[in-house]
Amino acid sequence: MEFTAKQIAELIGGRVEGNENIAVSTFAKIEEGKKGAISFLSNPKYTHFLYDTESSIVLVNDDLELEHPVSATLIRVKNAYEAVARLLQLYEQMKPRKKGIDPTASIAASASIGKDVYIGAFAVIGEGSVIGDGTQIYPHTVIGDGVKVGEGCLLYPHITIYQGCCLGNRVTVHAGSVIGADGFGFAPNTEGYDKIPQIGIVIIEDDVEIGANTCIDRSTMGQTIIHRGVKLDNLIQVAHNCEIGENTVMSAQVGMAGSTKIGSWCMVGGQAGFAGHIQVADKTFVGAQCGVIGNTKGNGEQLIGSPAMDPRQFFKSMAVVRKLPDIYRELNDLKKQVAELSSKE
Repeated sequence: MEFTAKQIAELIGGRVEGNENIAVSTFAKIEEGKKGAISFLSNPKYTHFLYDTESSIVLVNDDLELEHPVSATLIRVKNAYEAVARLLQLYEQMKPRKKGIDPTASIAASASIGKDVYIGAFAVIGEGSVIGDGTQIYPHTVIGDGVKVGEGCLLYPHITIYQGCCLGNRVTVHAGSVIGADGFGFAPNTEGYDKIPQIGIVIIEDDVEIGANTCIDRSTMGQTIIHRGVKLDNLIQVAHNCEIGENTVMSAQVGMAGSTKIGSWCMVGGQAGFAGHIQVADKTFVGAQCGVIGNTKGNGEQLIGSPAMDPRQFFKSMAVVRKLPDIYRELNDLKKQVAELSSKE
């Protein structure tokens, strides 16, 4: 499908600067622009590409001041990054959705399948499971017994959802993820460890997205809960009885120990780790590779380092760490001087 600059500007509330009738049918990065593509510019580091790009249309911020003439038609908007995100969402929605049930899929007789559902090759739907309208289940995904999947969900290949877990509406789960595996519960005894049965479930609320190969463990008792609007990257571990608040986002390789509660609207950088049985307040920013071992103080707190600390304290500490080799040499010199003085007494 093709759209003109004028049509795109109307969709996103932008202002055309150039040929409003020029049409595009695809997207391209500004540095890889080509005729018939739309690009965007939001990071000042890429501004120089604007003057040479071959893209037909470029989304730019309202306050951008041109240093040279450009050949591309510009659409000025308040926030180019947000605008291209909206366009990409519209583009994705226009793609035809898969429908129908592959003959190789295994669907239990007691399962309930909604309207306009797609179930791919060799997918498995367990006893008593419920699949909502418009949900897409790609090949080799396994839905256990008694699982509830809401409407408009997108479950990519090779996902496993264990028995009894619940997914809300418009949940996206990427390939290889496991939802509802046993939490890591073992009681030591004189001969080794006794497994503690994990009899709880996982609840994932509406509009959650879960990255590839992420694991969310079922609770020992009760529920592991991922609240509405949460976005999880690839390779994240959410342990048993954890809770993640609404609209919190986590980058790849974050690890959460059991019974950790993270508030709403938090941002967590890659490879951050959380000790068990702690509470992280709403709107907390946790930097990459941060180690959070205790409750956080309150809304808006920023943490970096391991163990986690205020950024100012962290940078002061790092300034001292860089001086440690010199301090060590000076200390050894002082010890020698003290030893020499003592030998003369």
